[in-house]
Amino acid sequence: MSADVTIKEMGISFSTYSEGKNLDRSWPFDIVPRIILRPEWEKVSKGLAQRTQALNHFINDVYNEQKILVEDVIPPELVLTSPKFKKECLGITPPHGIWAHICGSDLVRDHKGHFFVLEDNLRVPSGVSYMIENRELTKRVLPELFANYSVLPVDDYPSQLYSMLKSLSPANRAKPCVVVLTPGVFNSAYFEHAYLARAMGAELVEGSDLTVAKDNHVYMQTVEGQIKVDVIYRRVDEDYLDPEVFQKDSILGVAGLIRSWKENKVAIVNAPGSGIADDKAIYAFVPTMIRYYLKEEPILHNVKTYLCNNESDRSFVIENLKSLVVKPVGESGGLGILVGPHSSPTQQLQYAKLISQNPSRYIAQPTLALSTGQTVIGKCLEPRHMDLRPFVLSGQKTWVTTGGLTRVALKKGSLVVNSSQGGGSKDTWITDTES
Repeated sequence: MSADVTIKEMGISFSTYSEGKNLDRSWPFDIVPRIILRPEWEKVSKGLAQRTQALNHFINDVYNEQKILVEDVIPPELVLTSPKFKKECLGITPPHGIWAHICGSDLVRDHKGHFFVLEDNLRVPSGVSYMIENRELTKRVLPELFANYSVLPVDDYPSQLYSMLKSLSPANRAKPCVVVLTPGVFNSAYFEHAYLARAMGAELVEGSDLTVAKDNHVYMQTVEGQIKVDVIYRRVDEDYLDPEVFQKDSILGVAGLIRSWKENKVAIVNAPGSGIADDKAIYAFVPTMIRYYLKEEPILHNVKTYLCNNESDRSFVIENLKSLVVKPVGESGGLGILVGPHSSPTQQLQYAKLISQNPSRYIAQPTLALSTGQTVIGKCLEPRHMDLRPFVLSGQKTWVTTGGLTRVALKKGSLVVNSSQGGGSKDTWITDTES
């Protein structure tokens, strides 16, 4: 059975927005797996756990003592003026001091085979359902090939996620009520929201299904009456999470939710405010965080990053736009990016103006000589650039997926891997068997 037929049978899809329309499309899957040897992955896994630990220390520090800012290890203005810094979260310490319970860090590999962290996603990281479904597709389409390799599993993610969510419940109940909060069916990641809720045995809810009562507990409306909610796995951006605190006209969130969270009546994953460590300008300082909080050297390295609010960095970026990748710090999904080598002089001039007008909004990175993987294009195999998004769960313990979502730039020469921008994906094999 072909991969395309299997994808349609399994109903694996994602949504994109084009010309004001919501389009539901089949998942773009490449059948050739990406293979990473286990010893190498063990190092990567340790590096991801280290990085996530430092990021959580940073978030907790920023909303409490702010030592790293007082000591000017990280420029205070960079943090405190960021739109992702939420003053409403000051003075809060969630259970275990963990804010970003789920982190999806994007890794790239250079032409020498070394992994680098490109960015960290700590607000509502997506893609894990496609990682699991890619594995299922491979098993169905290439059963004999799969059987010849000792491939580490990824399908235990939902059970690991559920265990982590349960451990955060403020109430000491044998079976706490865990819900997945979705913006609704028109969200591009709705397939994932529904998939994870079903896989965990949790309820999939929208904001209108929840209320905060006078006792500040959160309740879910059911046909049998109200049920107290213990843990909310939110897939709603924090700006729309509570109209009492953030976006006043939001209909996606729940009025009073932040109040309930502050009083430890409900756990929210990822915690509101965690987006401050998602800021692409903050990313440049993660190695510094590791040394500051953990007293360790980073296991995984960053890609060289230029902060445009720094005068010397800004001058360098503007003079070298044709060779750099420029990213707006507040965007995701590949939006607003200038890939210098593939840009026109007009586009470069436009970005030079944008950077000069609002320098704190932009960072830049060199275009690495990224490794490629063989990808089916038509009836041939051709090399295409790839990245990799593993997922890290943080609760009472830290757990890293044995693999991740490998995304592929299907357009020849392109570095853009986002599915919404025409990218595809592969199954990722962590194995003891050499190819």
